[in-house]
Amino acid sequence: MFKKILLVFISFMLMSCNVSKSAIVTSGATPPKAKKAIVRAPKTKKVVKPVTRNTTTEANETSEVIESTSRTYVTNDIISNYIAQYKDVAMGNMKSYGIPASIILAQGILESGAGNGDLALTANNHFGIKCHVDWMGESVRHDDDARQECFRKYKEPGESFKDHALFLTGRTRYASLFDLSKDDYQAWAKGLRKAGYATDPRYPEKLISYIQRYHLDQFDAQVLGKEYTAVVTEPMRVASAYNPNATYYEVQKGDTLYSISKKFNLLLAELKQKNNLSENTLSIGQKLIVK
Repeated sequence: MFKKILLVFISFMLMSCNVSKSAIVTSGATPPKAKKAIVRAPKTKKVVKPVTRNTTTEANETSEVIESTSRTYVTNDIISNYIAQYKDVAMGNMKSYGIPASIILAQGILESGAGNGDLALTANNHFGIKCHVDWMGESVRHDDDARQECFRKYKEPGESFKDHALFLTGRTRYASLFDLSKDDYQAWAKGLRKAGYATDPRYPEKLISYIQRYHLDQFDAQVLGKEYTAVVTEPMRVASAYNPNATYYEVQKGDTLYSISKKFNLLLAELKQKNNLSENTLSIGQKLIVK
């Protein structure tokens, strides 16, 4: 009996021990490590610095608007390149036809806008020569003294230079020019205007200005075999210097400087100063700064 009681007691004790032991939980995988937060630096945008122009250099570069058969904006570099391109042609024509190379180049610069004018680009016409009754070649229409006038068209600029020489040598009204000295460009410039080549009263002044500013008479001296001495002249104040912020008025038939000054409530002296004018002469189609 005692043995049975002891056996029951031992069994009870063993059962109590098993219940009081805490359960051991095992896992086949190690718990994942906490991920560190990745802080990404914000992408820096590539800053493109604007290309800055040397405004000092550009401001010093002379620019102007050439007005003949069209209104053309040019710089002295454009004119210099034009001279370099056609000086040999001009000297060749001087030798063959007796027209001063300086006059040929100055007319080419003025009439063609140094090769950038409408007629030069569309018709290779560098001298503003109109069709006239004897022209049998191609032509283009262009507004000049009247609307849609007929102008000669050439296959390439060299033809225009040759036709210019033939035009002057083949017409009696220009015959008096060939009595002038070949190195007297001023007399040739005035003679062209007098013979009716252009209606602009300032035509001789413009030709002479280009010849003196760019020393075009050096090519006359070269053809004539004379020693050339450059004449130093003061930079010309160009009446038609381009001002993008200005207001322009186009001179009409019957206009005078006085009437234009009154129209825009300006003093006559103020109008002349704005346009760098030393004389009161105007030409139809001339552009004047009025504001």
